[in-house]
Amino acid sequence: MMRCIAVDDEKLVLDLLVDNIRQVPYLTLVKTARNAMEAIEILQNESIDLVFLDIQMPRLTGLQFLKTLPDPPLVILVTAYEKYALEGFELNVVDYLLKPVSMERFLKACNRAHELFQLKKPKLLPIDPDVKITDFFVHVEYSLVKVEIEKVAWVEGLKDYVKIYLTTATKPIITRMTIKSLEEKLPEPAFIRIHKSYLVAVDKITAIKRDVVEIGTNEIPVSESYKENLRKILHIG
Repeated sequence: MMRCIAVDDEKLVLDLLVDNIRQVPYLTLVKTARNAMEAIEILQNESIDLVFLDIQMPRLTGLQFLKTLPDPPLVILVTAYEKYALEGFELNVVDYLLKPVSMERFLKACNRAHELFQLKKPKLLPIDPDVKITDFFVHVEYSLVKVEIEKVAWVEGLKDYVKIYLTTATKPIITRMTIKSLEEKLPEPAFIRIHKSYLVAVDKITAIKRDVVEIGTNEIPVSESYKENLRKILHIG
């Protein structure tokens, strides 16, 4: 699943863009932004894989915004102006869409982004598809500790540290790494992000409530921006 945002200062265009995004099964719309400053705030607080970005916006254009990002996600430019295409591709954007955008052309750009997204993801499976990675090691104080993936129930991110809660231990493993780095070690769709600070093992979920999932007696919060992701994974209507 690719987590994306849409950035455009024109409400009608933004609404059409949102409608298109929601028709693509592998996209999850996290939020929308009406300008670059709102987009910056989202990127600082959310894990985003793809940005649909307008160019002509007040204060900071889409291209200026893109140049400020030290490690930008994948970007598809959506604009009414053909003249920025060369500069856009020099910034390694995935595609350059001219408004109005047909669904066919939009889907073609999304498919290209999805292919690049899959290529960028760490290869969790070895060449032999019958052999699965079942564990990994993390640093704990001065040791490397093995974590068996099937025993991971959920993960809590705390800035530069994570707590890994296992089904076989009362206390979590605490190690220095970001939740995004750990997310890349865990296989999809067995593990899903339900909050900017929480990952859960899907098969360990015992109940789902309005804003939490339960794993046994533990309640794990679900943020609004990840609810759609949860619904798609669990096939909740």
